[in-house]
Amino acid sequence: METEQLIPYIAYLLPAVLVGIIAYYFFKRHIANEEGRRRYLIQKEGHKNSLNIRLQAYERLTLFLERINPNNLLIRLLPLSNRLEDYESLLINNIEQEYEHNLVQQIYVSQECWNLIQAAKNATNHVIRKTAMNEKVDTPDKLREKLVSLFMDEISPSQKALIYLKKEVNDLF
Repeated sequence: METEQLIPYIAYLLPAVLVGIIAYYFFKRHIANEEGRRRYLIQKEGHKNSLNIRLQAYERLTLFLERINPNNLLIRLLPLSNRLEDYESLLINNIEQEYEHNLVQQIYVSQECWNLIQAAKNATNHVIRKTAMNEKVDTPDKLREKLVSLFMDEISPSQKALIYLKKEVNDLF
């Protein structure tokens, strides 16, 4: 008799349990989808903000490469004395200061791009030092003439890095 009374209760309870299980899985999936959507929207907003910061970093590095371009550097920095060593030091120190001022930008660009920027800086310093060691160059004016004539015919290291930097920015879009 007890089982006979139990069967109607089970008959009423079984659909309620099934509806409860279905509702549980439905709400679980719904909550997971909502969480994924929120995460996507936050990531999308963060990407938009980071894109602006990255573009500013590329702008700063473009300015850096233009400032260390020997032709621009020689126009901007005139010799303060007639000593070749002083002018060579002035040029190299200026490049190093510009570089140190832009060090933080490396976190916003690719490693390959940053390596090219470092190589451009080092190559420019090397060319200045090598030209200053030339026996025919004994005054700051002769150093300037020699450097200008050297980069008239060939592309400077900073221009090479700038070409790559522009390519990397174009790849962002």
